[in-house]
Amino acid sequence: MNMTIKTALTGLAFAGFAMTAQAADIVVGGKNFTEQQLLSSITEQLLVAKGHSVDNRAGMGSAAVREAMESGQIDVYWEYTGTSLITYNKVEEKLNAEDTYARVKELDAEKGISWLDASAANNTYALAMRAADASEKGITTLSELAAAVNGGQEISFGSNAEFYARPDGLKPLEVAYGFEFGRANVKRMDSGLVYQALKDAQVDVGLVFATDGRIPAFDFVVLSDDQGYFPAYALAPVVRTEVLEANPELGDLLNQVSAKLDDEVMAALNARVDVEKVSIENVAADFLKENGLI
Repeated sequence: MNMTIKTALTGLAFAGFAMTAQAADIVVGGKNFTEQQLLSSITEQLLVAKGHSVDNRAGMGSAAVREAMESGQIDVYWEYTGTSLITYNKVEEKLNAEDTYARVKELDAEKGISWLDASAANNTYALAMRAADASEKGITTLSELAAAVNGGQEISFGSNAEFYARPDGLKPLEVAYGFEFGRANVKRMDSGLVYQALKDAQVDVGLVFATDGRIPAFDFVVLSDDQGYFPAYALAPVVRTEVLEANPELGDLLNQVSAKLDDEVMAALNARVDVEKVSIENVAADFLKENGLI
């Protein structure tokens, strides 16, 4: 063999060994929106502080991150119970939050995925109003909203096109609560524009995600889904079972994070990034320090 080629191949082999030797012991995944990038950074910084080497692969699509976990390419990420139930496990049965968690924990265990403790953060669809307007109208729940509409109040609704048309969207919501906005009172727009339209009083009620940072930033109030129409999308850490068995301390570490999260906390963290323009890494570090986790 040519000595130059042999030397090059030897160098490549050594480099490959060095890369393997230095490979992270925990691979953290995450989806491609603010909340998920925050949670990936929180997880990365916490595990590094506790002595792990981490490869952070945030920014993946939902299907991609799930496929990566099932194929062993990532070890841990944060998932939503409703997404696993409906999208990954194709369960159509309507379940409450507790039963949703129990079902996905059981189904995903068969695929080598362990669900840790669910947080109190539930990033589900929700309907929101400007806080002052909701107070003036005496509306705090979806039942009270339905009563107001049925009582003759003209209330406009801003929605994205998907929720307006989907079979588990607006129409069945109206059926469940026994009211109808009326076609003329429904304004369809991109999801992001709903928040601005609600803030600017172009609509009275808007479709939001419950942990979006613009809810507290714009002084919105989320109407209580008092009849439990929306599926539960509780946020929880999931770990490949093989990795959890090899690193049992991961369970306790990530459960401590879970215990600190609810809708208000998550919305405030998201707002620091999306509204105040603080870096994801700094927001994550502040959260860990303020909660005594590192």
